[in-house]
Formats: sequence, C-alpha cells, structure tokens
Amino acid sequence: MSFFAILIALLLEQARPLAFDNPVHGGLRGWARMVRRNLDAGQSSHGWLAWLLAVGVPSLLAGLVYWGLWQFSSVLAFVWVVCVLYVTLGFRQFSHHFSEIRQALEEGNDLAAREKLASWLRVDASTLPRTELLRQVIEHSVLAAHRHVFGVLVCFAVFWALGLGPSGAVFYRLAEYLSRNWRARPDGTPSVALQSAAEKAWGWVDHVPARMTALGFAIVGNFEEAVASWRGDAERFAPGSDGVVLAATSGALNVRLAPQPDALALPEEGDPGSRPEPQLAHLGSVVGLVWRAVVLWMLLLALLTLAGL
Repeated sequence: MSFFAILIALLLEQARPLAFDNPVHGGLRGWARMVRRNLDAGQSSHGWLAWLLAVGVPSLLAGLVYWGLWQFSSVLAFVWVVCVLYVTLGFRQFSHHFSEIRQALEEGNDLAAREKLASWLRVDASTLPRTELLRQVIEHSVLAAHRHVFGVLVCFAVFWALGLGPSGAVFYRLAEYLSRNWRARPDGTPSVALQSAAEKAWGWVDHVPARMTALGFAIVGNFEEAVASWRGDAERFAPGSDGVVLAATSGALNVRLAPQPDALALPEEGDPGSRPEPQLAHLGSVVGLVWRAVVLWMLLLALLTLAGL
C-alpha cells in the first residue's frame, strides 16, 4: 500500500499543487503558534513539552485516524494515507522558486534572478555575483528537495514499518517546520529554551534521513566523490545534517559548493575547492540528480512492497 500511496500523492501534487495558504498547513501553523504561546515559560522542560505536543499530537492523530479507518475499510485507510502524503510530500511546495530563478538566469536577467532568490530565502541577494547566486540556488534547492521529499519518504517508511501508518510524514514535516519557525525574533520570542529544544530535536530527527538522502545522491551520481566528500568535508559545507547532504551533492555533481577557507591557498586534488565553479548547466544537473534519486527510492519501495506481497 505504501508504494502506491506515495506514487499517487506525488502525481497529485504535480497535477494540483497545494497553495501556500491552504487550510491544512494554516491549521498546523496555528496549532504550533498556540502551543508556543501557552507553554513557552522559558524553562528547558517547558520547551521540550511544547515541542512534543506540537509535533506529537498531529502525528499521533494521523496514525489514529488511519487505524480507525482501517477497521471499517482498507480503501478509506488508503485514501487517508494518500491525503496525508499529499499535504506533506512533494516538489511543487518549493520547485516554482527554482524554476523561476533558472528561467531568469537562462534569459540573462541576473537582476530578476537575485530578486526571486531574495523573495524565496528572505535575504538580501542584490550584490551576489553570478557564481555565488548559482551556488545559493543549488544549495537551497537540494536542501528543499531533501526536506520536502526524501526526508519525508524515509520517516514515512520507518514509521510505516513500525505499524504507525502515515505518522512519520507528519512527524518529519512538523519537526522541520518548528526548527525554522521557533527561532529568535525581534520581539524576543520564543524563549532560548524553546529554540534549543526545536533545534536539538530537529538534529536528531534529521540524522538518518539526511544520510539516506546523501546515499541516494551518491548512488545515482559520482559515488566515489560523493562518499569521500560526505565523509571528509561535511562540516565545511554547513553545520549538522545539512552539511552531509551538501557535501554528497557537491561530490555527486562535481561542483564546488563549499566556501574556500583560504583564498590564497591552492586547493589540492580531491579537495572540494578544486571542483569547478557552479555554472548554469549545473542547474539541469541538479534536476537530473534529484529525479534519479526519486526513481531509485521508488524502485526500492516497489521491491519491498513486492517482497511483502
């Protein structure tokens, strides 16, 4: 059932992507906001309690609804799984940003590309040189693909194997959302305790999914370079699991994504800094890498489904 549910959800999401202000995501954002306002008392225990409630209650509800429907009809349970995956999984939740920036760059309109990147990331990109602009697009597109597709698939599969239905998809997406939303704001909220709980919890939740994503990129890309970069240079790309994904991407595509630590030093062979600078053609390579990885994991799920049958 899991393979067909994922396949249908991906097809539906490609045909009719959810709008950003859809009621489901809006309701979950409202739930997280309510939990933060009522439980953020500034202590570590309160921070962890708030995180567990914000993530755990919707995840548990998704599993309970699945099991309740299963008692009446396997078809209804299947439809519920597809619905949960539809709102948690998919490329179209971020791919329009990538497509618009790529189109602007192909037209030679770097100014429009910088404006679209700034709108996507909510940062000032007006002074970025073209190479840095391409690097930022590649990095954030790959990380978005991991967080919206591959990470969700891994958590969904793990929770499904444990008999928890589609809870894993909800669990992963909410953990990722809180890691971004529960950060310091100008008004002094949320508390440091809540920020720390969300950040640490996300690090634990994303540890295995990030490495599975990196493994997938290595298999469908340049395996030796991807694994070597992942094992030896992940911290140079980004802290935590993001560095693992970006290091594997850099090796798999043979493109420099890591910043050069010393501009005067000549990079050695095999060093991330010795790889070619990002070019416009690399955007197409990123698309190919991601889709090959999707096909890889879907084939794996299909084989597991056949084995189960």
